Amino acid sequence: MNIITLRIYLILLLAGASALSAGAQRCKVTYYCRTTMTSVEAYVSDAVDIQPSFPGGETAMMKYINRERRYPRRAYEEGIEGRVLCGFIVNPDGDICNVEVIRGVEPSLDREAVRVIRNMPDWKAGSISDIAVPVYVILPIAFRR
Repeated sequence: MNIITLRIYLILLLAGASALSAGAQRCKVTYYCRTTMTSVEAYVSDAVDIQPSFPGGETAMMKYINRERRYPRRAYEEGIEGRVLCGFIVNPDGDICNVEVIRGVEPSLDREAVRVIRNMPDWKAGSISDIAVPVYVILPIAFRR
């Protein structure tokens, strides 16, 4: 399944498409993790019993993002603002892979959002029936002056 198909699937799922069966809540993706190409079935976040989480929870994640995010100078000076919507996979070991921009604002802001997510510490993995599984996560990174 290519990334465009994955995005369309996620949009349908998030829109509450009731026609999707429970078996369709997994999708096969190929992604680059550190040094190797890997093909796995990744679950969408609504399909798991326990969602992946940033170490320390949402408050710690927001502190991390606010501390690490660097507003690109030209974008700041030109008053460019917005939310960059990013998607990524949290592996069973908590490693973050396949970081991508789903909906961008401006190239420099998009690059910064991807950088912040790629540098995040390992997350606590999502699980189904107490078994850690790879999960596709969507996270907005806001840029406000």
